[in-house]
Amino acid sequence: QVQLVESGGGLVQPGGSLRLSCAASGRIFSIDSMDWYRQAPGKQRELVATITSGGSTNYGDSVKGRFSISRDNAKNTVYLQMNSLTPEDTAVYYCKMKIYSRVRADYWGQGTQVTVSS
Repeated sequence: QVQLVESGGGLVQPGGSLRLSCAASGRIFSIDSMDWYRQAPGKQRELVATITSGGSTNYGDSVKGRFSISRDNAKNTVYLQMNSLTPEDTAVYYCKMKIYSRVRADYWGQGTQVTVSS
């Protein structure tokens, strides 16, 4: 059984920073892409950032230049460094990984709340 556990969310003031982590555990042969999504109240879930197994990254337009995604393959972990946060970044953040376990499938974390407010 594969599980993803997120951490690092919380309350931060506008202009502040947070670093999210998402660690995968279980019977894992390999991990392809790792992604971060977010969902604000009343809005659809949106892709924030993605990183491939080769380390290539891509970002949503709203976070380019402020957020940075990285991965530690030895720890099966993906990170999201969030800088210059604004209230519009308030959302539940989810990680997703494409993992080859018994089969290749998408696995999701449970979500972590990020609130940007003064």
